[in-house]
Amino acid sequence: MPLKTAGFKTDTKDSVSVIQKEIIVKDLLTKSNLPATDYVINPYVGCPHACKYCYASFMKRFTGHMEDWGAFIDIKRCSRKIDINKLAGKTVFLSSVTDCYNRYEEKYRCTRTILEQLVHSDAYVSISTKSDLILRDIDLLKKFRHLTAAMSVNTLDETFRSDMDNASPVEDRLRALKILHENGIPTVLFMSPIFPYITDCRKILEYSHGFIDEYWFENLNLRGSYKPVILEYVRSHYPQYAELYRRIYGEGDDFYWNALAQKLSQYCRTHGIKYKNYFHHSALVQKKHDHVKNQ
Repeated sequence: MPLKTAGFKTDTKDSVSVIQKEIIVKDLLTKSNLPATDYVINPYVGCPHACKYCYASFMKRFTGHMEDWGAFIDIKRCSRKIDINKLAGKTVFLSSVTDCYNRYEEKYRCTRTILEQLVHSDAYVSISTKSDLILRDIDLLKKFRHLTAAMSVNTLDETFRSDMDNASPVEDRLRALKILHENGIPTVLFMSPIFPYITDCRKILEYSHGFIDEYWFENLNLRGSYKPVILEYVRSHYPQYAELYRRIYGEGDDFYWNALAQKLSQYCRTHGIKYKNYFHHSALVQKKHDHVKNQ
């Protein structure tokens, strides 16, 4: 199944001036509120992938950045080594509010340095990215005891992809997953965020199932400043879905997500596909919080 390549913007990432700044931090490990991980590591603040739907843009409120999301990146420098002893049996996620393989990683190598420390730990490490730069570190990834490599893919349409982010093209992401799989590294296709009626979940599953060990599903959540941006994009590019988006994101209609969750569950179970559904993310976070509180 060939991927659509019409409209691919090869110069997008080079046309944006990104302000780079190195910052000193005391520790790289952060305890996590995410439902499936104990710790997160974010080697950078900001992300030049500049995804139009990125929830992490809220970080600007805490960092003092006035630039547009995607127009700045802080490179974290930390003299303190990661205490791998306290990570035994714990889960560690790279990264929750940046992409650890954004294009500046090629220059600064923060992620590579972190992985060189984690490789000797007994932690369960998950890496999530939208970049095929992850292949640079395949020699290191193969040495981990417990590691999964996740790649975000929510379309096979390169035109839609390039409208939404400045990360690697869809075909490059899928190729990276295939190479990782062939090298014995457990792969995850993170189908996120799923755009109602635009993301063709079944086509992505059919195209990729031969080299994917597990799928993660996450719905498109719209909040804050990027909500009107996405809704306007749908109105202008997919006007046939504008009213449906108004019901979902204006009236809080969950019918679409409930129906899709059921379809995905049925498909995956029928075909023996391992998966996790993160549609009700806030409920999962609350469940984890309650569990920790009661311990």
